[in-house]
Formats: sequence, C-alpha cells, structure tokens
Amino acid sequence: MLDNLTQRLAGVIKTLRGQARITEENVQDALREVRMALLEADVALPVVKDFIAQVKEKALGREVQQSLSPGQALVGVVHAELTRLMGESNAALNFATVPPAVFLMAGLQGSGKTTSSGKLAKYLKEQLNKKVLLVSCDVYRPAAIEQLRVLGEQLEVDFLPVEPSEKPEKIAVRALDHARRHFYDVLIVDTAGRLAIDEQMMAEIKLLHAALNPIETLFVVDAMQGQDAVNVARAFGEALPLTGVILTKLDGDSRGGAALSVRHVTQKPIKFVGVGEKLAALEPFHPERMAQRVLGMGDVLSLIEEAHRKVDHEEAQKLAQKIKKGKDFDLEDFRSQLLQMKKMGGVSAMLDKLPAQLGKLAAEAPQFEDKAVRRLIGVIDSMTPQERRFPALIKAARKRRIATGAGVQVQEVNRLLNQFEQVQKMMKSMAKGGMAKLMRGMKGMLPGMR
Repeated sequence: MLDNLTQRLAGVIKTLRGQARITEENVQDALREVRMALLEADVALPVVKDFIAQVKEKALGREVQQSLSPGQALVGVVHAELTRLMGESNAALNFATVPPAVFLMAGLQGSGKTTSSGKLAKYLKEQLNKKVLLVSCDVYRPAAIEQLRVLGEQLEVDFLPVEPSEKPEKIAVRALDHARRHFYDVLIVDTAGRLAIDEQMMAEIKLLHAALNPIETLFVVDAMQGQDAVNVARAFGEALPLTGVILTKLDGDSRGGAALSVRHVTQKPIKFVGVGEKLAALEPFHPERMAQRVLGMGDVLSLIEEAHRKVDHEEAQKLAQKIKKGKDFDLEDFRSQLLQMKKMGGVSAMLDKLPAQLGKLAAEAPQFEDKAVRRLIGVIDSMTPQERRFPALIKAARKRRIATGAGVQVQEVNRLLNQFEQVQKMMKSMAKGGMAKLMRGMKGMLPGMR
C-alpha cells in the first residue's frame, strides 16, 4: 500500500541533493513530481492542488531557505503537510454520553462495515474493557446478519438476534432498549449498504440516526475504491452528521489515494484503519505515523505498540529466564518465537512498518516470508518432543521421516536446522556477552541466514 507513492517521493528528494538551497525554480520541478506522484496514487485533484500550494508556500519560507540540506528541508515540509492533510493527530472515540454509547456504522455494500463492526467490538472489549452489544439492521441481506452473529460468537461479544422480516427502525429501538436494560457500555449498529448511493438507503439511515441519536456515526470506506471513495464520502457527509471514518483494506495493493483524500473531503477524522483480514487487524489511525510511512520513514511506534499488545509476555519472560540460566535454546523455543511473530499479523505486516530501506533489506531474506514461517512451524510440528528438545539427534533417517510428515523436501529440514543453529548462537552470545555481543553476532545475518 502506497509503495509507489513512497518511491516517487524518494526520487523527488534525490533531485534536490547537491543544491545549495531551495529556490522557486528547483522547488517547482520537485513539486511537479510530487503532484504526479499524488495523482498516480489516485488522490483527488482538489486535494492535490491544496497540498501542493501549502508545500510550496512553506518550502519557500525564510526558515527553509536557511537550511543546509534542501532535500531534508523539503521532507520536513512534506511530512508536516501530509500530517495536516490526514488530520494532525489521532482522534479518539467519544464516550461522553449516558451508556450505552451508540456507534452507527454507515457505508456502501462491500466496504467492510460488518467485519469492521466485529473488529471494533474486539478492540473495545480487549483494549478499553467495554461491555459491547452488536446488532445488525441489514434486513436485506440475511447473510450479513448471520456473519455478524458468527463474529460475535468468535469474539465472545453479545449479539442481539433479529429477524429479516423486522423493520430496521424497530430493530434499532429494540436494541437500544435492550442495551440500556442490560447495562452495556457500547451498542454497535451495523446498517444496510447498497452497491451505489441511492435515496432509499440515505432515507433509511437518516431514520436510524434519528431513532438512535448515536454519539459516533462512523463512515466505513474501502481504501481500494480510489476516486469513487471520495464521491461516496461526500454523499454520506451531506446526508449524515459523521463523526469519523474507518478506512478498510489499507493493506491492499491499491494506490492509496483514499487515505489522503477522505479526511479532506469529509472534514472528519480517520479514527481507525483496517490492515488485514484478521479480527485483530484494526488500528487507531495516527496521521503523523502514516505520513512517516508514506515518506519511507516507517512506523516503529505502532510496531512497538502492537508487540506490547500481542506478544505473550509470560512466554517471553520464561525464555529470558531460561537463557539467563545458561540453558539451551531448543526447537520448542524456536517454534514459540515463530508463533509470536504470526500473532503480530505475520512478517509482511511487520515489514510494512519498518523504514523503507530496512524493510527492503529484511524482505530480501527468503526466511522472512510469511509462507516460509508457516513452513518452518510445520516442519517442527512433524518432530517428536525429544527431537525438539535435543536437535542434535536429528540425522539422515530422522530428517527423511520429518520431511515426509511435513510434506516437504529433506532440504527444507536442513534449512530449518541451519537457521535454528544461527538463532541458537545468537541466544548463547546474549547469555554470555550481553546485548553488545549479540548485535555484533547479528551483523550480516539478515540477508545471509539460510
């Protein structure tokens, strides 16, 4: 996502290297490239015009002219303007009402409303410790009602049963009454979508809004829609008093213009972004961090926060104590570390948040591919407990048996054992010589670890 835009902007910065200062002439050439990069990323034309005008005005300011590094100065200006364009700072959900706080989900069919309702329920329950009730008013698609019910079961979040024969307004009123009587903190209402904007849909959602008086009216939009997302956002913004946006499929291969356009068009903050199919793949949106990712700086803060939430700290502590006591790091421990990596959304999700050059370096190593990680776990699962504890036992006959059990070639088993030995050496270095020795041992391992 946004990779092409990142590469184009990196090229713009390179053109300013060697220049003594930013002038009207060289900034004009650079901004022409920025404009093309944004238009190629499917950013709306009015948004591009406003962005370029703001960058030009600030880049030619007195403080930038005095900079010794025009390329770095322009990066700073572009970063600040991208952040401004996407909303300055993270906008938190509003709970300032008598419970239950009603969250109304609006958007077109296929934008990801139902899945986002489930993801949001998981976030509220696990991160904010809220008691959540889910309800679907999409009586036109019984499958959507069933999907939300199943999501509720998976998440262990309550779902209010509804019948497709009921009127959406009656379902909404009944759900609100049920939520009040059973002391829920939040009521999330999934609404019907259409394949295109129509008067009937808008009239229905206005009635639901009037009946529920939601504290949050969240517009769910597909980041892969491009320019269409802008038109849909404008139509919903005119029909409803939106309070925020949830941008879905931000992990897709789209050009990503919606991420930069929706905030400008609706004048409402992007509150969350969907970054994968898993129910945990919903993140609070931080404009400054997204601007850093667009400029190839990475988003290490979000990566750290994700690790803190998803890594099993008890397991990590056990491993640390084991190494500290000088006990061997075995294949069971290696498997545990691979599973922790999967919990964080896989390697690709982690690499996406690394600075561009580091992410590229790591991505070049085949063992960092998600499929390769799953294969490694499969090979370890084909071993006996004794083999995992004492890897030295694994000779030719055992390797053939393990390869057959995992459905791979013997070379894959050899590759796993080689990688394990490298990691085992790192762990021993850390036990003996601390972090400095560990870092020296890691030098050159990323591209060469086979």
